[in-house]
Amino acid sequence: MPPSKAPTPPTEPSATTPEALERILAAASAAAAPYGALSPQDRARMLREVAAALDADTDALVGLAGEETRLPEPRLRGELVRTTFQLRLFADLLDDGAYLEAALDAPDSGWPTGPRPDLRRMLVPVGPVIVFAASNFPFAFSVAGGDTAAALAAGCPVLLKAHPGHPELSRHTARLVTEALAGAGAPGGVFALVEGDTAGRDALVDPRVRAGAFTGSLRVGRLLFDLAAGRPDPVPFYGELGSINPVFVTPGAAHSRGAEIWAGYVESFALGAGQFCTKPGLLLAPAGAAEDALTAALSGRAGAPLLNERIEHGFQAGLGTLTGHPAVRVLTAGDAAGGTAGAVRPSLLATTARDLLADLDVIGAEVFGPASVLVTYTDPAELTAVAGAIQGQLTATVHGDADDPVDAALSRDLLRELSRRAGRVLWNGWPTGVSVTHAMTHGGPYPATTSTFTSVGTTSIGRFLRPVTYQGVPDALLPAALRDANPWKLPRRHDGRPAIPDDTGPARA
Repeated sequence: MPPSKAPTPPTEPSATTPEALERILAAASAAAAPYGALSPQDRARMLREVAAALDADTDALVGLAGEETRLPEPRLRGELVRTTFQLRLFADLLDDGAYLEAALDAPDSGWPTGPRPDLRRMLVPVGPVIVFAASNFPFAFSVAGGDTAAALAAGCPVLLKAHPGHPELSRHTARLVTEALAGAGAPGGVFALVEGDTAGRDALVDPRVRAGAFTGSLRVGRLLFDLAAGRPDPVPFYGELGSINPVFVTPGAAHSRGAEIWAGYVESFALGAGQFCTKPGLLLAPAGAAEDALTAALSGRAGAPLLNERIEHGFQAGLGTLTGHPAVRVLTAGDAAGGTAGAVRPSLLATTARDLLADLDVIGAEVFGPASVLVTYTDPAELTAVAGAIQGQLTATVHGDADDPVDAALSRDLLRELSRRAGRVLWNGWPTGVSVTHAMTHGGPYPATTSTFTSVGTTSIGRFLRPVTYQGVPDALLPAALRDANPWKLPRRHDGRPAIPDDTGPARA
C-alpha cells in the first residue's frame, strides 16, 4: 500500500491530473519488463534516434529555451550539443556491454569455503524511474538530460517531472523524445512527461516507481528524499542538492601567480551569472593578497540575467543574509544592470577564516547566482581547519605550488582532507564546467548529494541498476547476458578472470 497522502491542493496550471498520472504509471509499469529485456544494442539504437531527433530540431528547441530562460543563444546551442553527445555516449556504453558486470562462476567442489554452485551475476534495471528536471540547464539536466539518458540506457522507463521554469520547451522536447523512441520500436510507456509538484510527489511515492533523481535546491531535494525514504517500501533517491565548491589558495601559489588566480576566480564565479552548481562560492586566500585585485577586476563588470523571477528572488534573499551578517564585509556590491530583464552584476563579499569557522552554516551557505565570498587567512593552518570543517561538496579546488616543499606539504594535506568531502578535487584549475566523460564524478557527500553516485558521465547508469545472481539455473532459462553462448557478445568474468566477448561460458556441471 502506498503511504497516505496529504489533502490534494487545488490543481496547478497545466498539471498532470490524477487520472492522467495513473495512466502514465500503468503504462510505465507495463513497459518495464519488455524494455528492460531488450539487448543493450537495441537500446543504444533508440538513444541514438532520440539524439538525432533533437539535433534535427535544434533551431526550434533553442528558440523556445531562449524565450523561457533568458539564457543566451550560444550557451543554449552548446548545451544542446552536450545533451545529444551524452545520449550517444551512453549508446556507446551499451554497445560495449561491460556496464552489466556479467560474471560467471563455474561449480567447484574444492572451493575453500565449501563446494561452490554454478553462480551467474549481472546488473538489471530497477524499473520505472521519476526524474525531476532542473531549471538552470534546460537541456542537459532537463527532459532529455543526463538522468533521463542514464535511466533509459539502464533499461528503465522514465517519468520526467518538468520544471516550471521552461514548460513549453519541456513539452516540445518530450514530444520529440516520445516520438523518437516509438519510431525506434520502444514499448509504449517508456517515456512520459509529468507536470506539477503534486503529480511529481504522488509519482515518487507510488509503489510502481523504483527510484528518483533530482537536481535542485537543498530544501526541495531533502523534502523529496524524505518522501522516498518514508515509503513503506523505501526506494533510492539520487538528489543533487547544493555545493559551495571552495577554492583554497596556498601562500606559495598566491605569491607566484596570484594575479592569474584572482582573474580566473572572477571568471569562474561570475560565469553564466553564477547559475552553475559548481560555481566557487568561497575563495580562501592570504590576507591582503587578493582584495584590491579582485575589487578592481569586478569594478564596472557588466551584469548578466538570472533565469527567471523566482531565481532572482532567491538570489536576493541569500545575498541579503550574507550582507547583513556582522562578520561579512561587502567589497563589490552587485546591483541590477539596466537594459536587460533580470540582469545583475557580481557581488564579492569578504570575511576571515576565523569568522567563517564560527558561523559556517550561514556564511558558508550556497547562494545561487553571481555572488561569492573571499575568506582571508593569516595562518596556513586555517586552510586545513576550514577543509576539515566544511560539509560534502561537488568540488573542492587547491591552488598550490608543488615545487615548493613547504607549499607541497600543505597542498598534500589539503588534497587528502578534501578528497573525503568532495566528489571532484581539482588542482590549479576551476570547477565550472563538468565534462561528460567516463571518469567524471559529479556528486559528493551530503548535502552535495543524497548518494555516493555521480549524476554526470557513464558511471551514472549505476544508479538505475541492481545486481541479481542466478544459482543453478538451466542455460535455456537464463538471461541472454549470462548464457554459455554469450549471444550478446559481452565482456564477462569467468571465475574472476576477464574474458573477451568471443569466449564461451564455463562448462556446466
